[in-house]
Amino acid sequence: MKLSTFMSHLEGRSEIQFQLPNGQKVPAHFHITEAGHTTKRFIDCGGTFRTTKNLTLQVWVANDTEHRLTPEKLIHILKMAEPLYQEDDLEIEVEYQDTTICRYGLSFEKGVFRFEPKFTDCLAKDHCGIPEAQMPQKNTTTTATCTPGGGCC
Repeated sequence: MKLSTFMSHLEGRSEIQFQLPNGQKVPAHFHITEAGHTTKRFIDCGGTFRTTKNLTLQVWVANDTEHRLTPEKLIHILKMAEPLYQEDDLEIEVEYQDTTICRYGLSFEKGVFRFEPKFTDCLAKDHCGIPEAQMPQKNTTTTATCTPGGGCC
C-alpha cells in the first residue's frame, strides 16, 4: 500500500486496527515507534544493480494497555516524517516483533489494516539456468505469522 492510500484510509476513522496474516489482531494499545525512509541498494544474481525505497513503520506493543494511537496522531507523525521521504508516495512496509523483526506489506479490508506476508524471489530468472517448470511458486495462501512465540521469520 502506498503512503497516500494509507493516509486516505486513516482520515475520518475513529480507530486503527492492525491484523496479522493469521487473522489475529494486533493489540489495540500498540505504538508506532518509528516512521522511516528505508533505501535498499543491491545487486541481483544476474548482475543488475537495483534500489528499493519504502516508508517503514515499526509497530510495537508494550504493557500500557490503556494506550490508544488515534488516526489523527498517526497522520501527524507521518507529516512530521515528510523530510525523510520528501513527499514521495512510497510503499509502506511494517515491522513487527516476533522472535526477530518481521516485515510485512500492508492492505486494507473492511476497516482493518492487514499485515501481508512478503516473499523472496529471484530477480534474474533468465540467469538462473533453472527451467520455468522447476521455479518455486509463490504461496499466496500462507498462514505464516509473526506472533509472539510463532516463529515465522
